[in-house]
Amino acid sequence: MNREHNSVMRAWEATVRKTQAAKKLANGIFGTTLVAHADDDNDNDEDDNREHSTDEPYHVEKILPNGDYYTGQWYDNFPNGHGKYLWTDGCMYVGEWYKGKTMGRGRFTWPAGATYEGEFKSGYMDGTGTYNGRTGDTYRGQWLMNLRHGHGMRNYANGDCYDGEWRRGLQEGIGRYQWNNGNHYDGEWKNGEMHGKGVFLWGNGNRYDGCWEDGVPKGNGTYKWPDGAFYVGNWNKDPNEQNGTFCPSLSGSNSPGASLDWSPQNVYNFELSDPRVCPGEKVSILPSQKRLAIWNSTKGVEKPRSVSVDGRVSVGVERAFDKMSMWESDGDSNDASDLRKDMDGELLGLHHDDNNPKFKPSLPLRVLKPGKRQGEAISKGHKNFDLMLNLQLGIRHSVGRPAPATSLDLKASAFDPREKIWTRFPPEGTKYTPPHQSIEFKWKDYCPVVFRTLRKLFKVDPADYMISICGNDALRLLSSPGKSGSFFYLTNDDRYMIKTLKKAEVKVLLRMLSAYYNHVRAFENTLVIKYYGLHCVKLTGATQKKVRFIIMGNLLRSEYTIHRRFDLKGSSLGRITDKPESEMDDTIILKDLDLNFIFRLQKAWFQEFSRQVDRDCDFLEQERIMDYSLLVGLHFREISTNGEIVASRTKTGSPDRDTSPHISGAGMDQLLQDPKSWPSIKLGINMPANAERTVRRIDSEFQLVGEPTGEYYEVIMFFGIIDILQDYDITKKLEHAYKSIQYGPTSISAVDPKQYSKRFRDFIFKIFAEDS
Repeated sequence: MNREHNSVMRAWEATVRKTQAAKKLANGIFGTTLVAHADDDNDNDEDDNREHSTDEPYHVEKILPNGDYYTGQWYDNFPNGHGKYLWTDGCMYVGEWYKGKTMGRGRFTWPAGATYEGEFKSGYMDGTGTYNGRTGDTYRGQWLMNLRHGHGMRNYANGDCYDGEWRRGLQEGIGRYQWNNGNHYDGEWKNGEMHGKGVFLWGNGNRYDGCWEDGVPKGNGTYKWPDGAFYVGNWNKDPNEQNGTFCPSLSGSNSPGASLDWSPQNVYNFELSDPRVCPGEKVSILPSQKRLAIWNSTKGVEKPRSVSVDGRVSVGVERAFDKMSMWESDGDSNDASDLRKDMDGELLGLHHDDNNPKFKPSLPLRVLKPGKRQGEAISKGHKNFDLMLNLQLGIRHSVGRPAPATSLDLKASAFDPREKIWTRFPPEGTKYTPPHQSIEFKWKDYCPVVFRTLRKLFKVDPADYMISICGNDALRLLSSPGKSGSFFYLTNDDRYMIKTLKKAEVKVLLRMLSAYYNHVRAFENTLVIKYYGLHCVKLTGATQKKVRFIIMGNLLRSEYTIHRRFDLKGSSLGRITDKPESEMDDTIILKDLDLNFIFRLQKAWFQEFSRQVDRDCDFLEQERIMDYSLLVGLHFREISTNGEIVASRTKTGSPDRDTSPHISGAGMDQLLQDPKSWPSIKLGINMPANAERTVRRIDSEFQLVGEPTGEYYEVIMFFGIIDILQDYDITKKLEHAYKSIQYGPTSISAVDPKQYSKRFRDFIFKIFAEDS
């Protein structure tokens, strides 16, 4: 941890030193700057400048060249005064500006729902401010250049709390840390760990008062029991370095564990095995890393440019998810050639990874490193523990409630949005609900008859359904919410996903529920996501908070390891993963511009796939749905011991190597016809296929489909259509209106359902083909 922390500190300190030098160099290289409307020409810019060539700030409203939006005070070609800036990736700043930099009080909002409200200085969170994370992590206190620095209080999502001094983002100085199990430490800290003199008090009344080092007792200290017995001596994690004296209680009645044969090693092995400082929530991108889109209005041809909110400048059209990198150097911070090289590479976005197999067919494909099991188990003390209990109690009640047998032919009244059942769950229980240890809440079932019938249609056993969601194993909260801000929970057996919904999404589902039911009933092989229940938890009391959620199938649950995951829409804007492959693991969701395969299906399956994609897209278009995507999971059948994916055949049709088995066309037919050779094969589930590798041209950054190489890999495929609850509402229409001007309708996601359906199909039928 210290090595990682020291590296971060060096980068942080280098940034402090270099920011001023970077500004001076940038001004020398690029000159002065001007912001203009995307649809303005040079004459309009000059007229605008003449009209507002005053010494006073004036109000503007601008849609910038890359689709960003600014409204507020303007002076000397920069935001100056109070203003609001909205980036295309959903980040937003509202507050004070000074010469194009966030300066003074303001509020920065991340797309996932996290916010910072407080003081800014030169683009950084600097001064006093409050950060509210997307998972419930909060910090109120002092900041210095985006890092917690000074006094502050942090409440963690798991229920822990720290109140004390911070230095460079870590606990350092005097502070008190309270764990969610009742334990707490009050004393000195260093580099985020207990270090120096301090007192640790356990929930059972035991306490240690003495010296600490790197999070554990070391040096002189006293361990006391509630009855007065104590152990005093020299503490060390190495038993050979320990020495001390046990003194029994004067009252003669010893607390549990307090005896002459007690060992300090118990503290290291058991009592301090659990108290770890929560790492907390990490921010994906810092406010100082966001760039402002501006135009150069000097003589000659205009070139798009951008400036970061901390004053650093770059040239070239900004991509939707570009980030500024923090400069770090062990050499002279004023070395102009190094700075220019950094700016040309990082800021212009001209560099590509020379070791990226997407661009070089000579490089072998490798599997991504295995990731940890997805999600954080929700145990007692977690912020969402009560919500999980409420959800499980409600599901058990809904599924277990006696109901008459129904046929698949449902009455129209069953789909009425007003068809819902409210149930009260007081802690003491009622005639119909069991007693429980959570707070009182109300439970709502939307269209219960319809979803009960859908579970029957999808062959879901009620007992298995309840065990998966309501069993002894806790649900897992996925660490990263979706772009919409929704949270995802996963059952312990990975069979079901639970997604929180906005009220508007619930309305969309209820509106289209009848059509959805008829569609999935008519087409057993539909690729549309399966929904099993729609519910709402309403907390009673002062908060009156409502949490709406949908239960759906997990498309990528499999006995096979999923080596690659793709979320595919057929658009290019922002549809690339901003990470080098060396930093990815196999749980990451890749996007359209990351895809480097064409999937070749056996003839009969491809024909069925094509028909079903057309049916599903017709259904979604008819329901005015857009922004859906095809989720694809790949399992590569042959991987070498060093992690390389082994090709089954090359351009000539011969095996890539003599010892590598491969599937011929006839072999694939035979394999598909033998049910004993594979788990149950359905369209989109456990499907054997050949993936032909493609390579992108370096000079065509937004090339959606790469060029085939004739190199094939045997894969097992899983796929389905997800995110089907976004209708083409006024928000999407406005987004389409200005983004289509900036980027063109072919690259953006926000297009009308008919156009979206056509583009989606065209793309899917380019990356899926018949295996000849």
